[in-house]
Amino acid sequence: MAEVALRPLEDADLDAVFEQMRDPESVRMAAFTAKDPDDRAAFDAHMAKVRAAPDVTNRAVTLDGRFAGTIAAFVVEGDTELTYWIDRAYWGQGVASRAVALLLDVVTVRPVHARAASDNEGSLKVLLKAGFTVVGTDAGYANARGAEIEETILRLD
Repeated sequence: MAEVALRPLEDADLDAVFEQMRDPESVRMAAFTAKDPDDRAAFDAHMAKVRAAPDVTNRAVTLDGRFAGTIAAFVVEGDTELTYWIDRAYWGQGVASRAVALLLDVVTVRPVHARAASDNEGSLKVLLKAGFTVVGTDAGYANARGAEIEETILRLD
C-alpha cells in the first residue's frame, strides 16, 4: 500500500498547488474557491498570507514521496477549521482520509470544524470517516459555481 505522509509546505510546491486549484472538476467540487482560479498574483498573495500566519498549520500531502496535495488547520473567529485539497489523480485512493488522520494527530485542539459543499460526497465521506459529525448546514455563494449553494458544517469533538 502506498504511504501517505505530511511535510511542511515548501516554496517549490506552490506551482503544483496553483495547478491543482485550477483543475475545473476539482474547483467545481470544492465550490468555495478563489474568485478567479487563474489569477496567479492573487494566489501568491493568499499563500504568502496563509504561510506567514502563526495560527495556521499548513502541510503538503505526499504519496510515496510525491506531492499529492495540501491540508491545513486554521483559526476563524476562534474556531479551528480543517481544509484540504488533494490532486484529482489521487481521489478515491484513501489519500485524503489518511492525510486528515495525520493532521488530526498534529492538531490536537478540539473541537475542529470543517465545511464541504453538501453535494461533495467524497469530502463528506472523508470527514465522517475521521469522526466528524454533521452539526448543520448553511448557504453561501460558491465562486466556482456562480451561485449560492448549500454547504454541510461538521465538527470533531
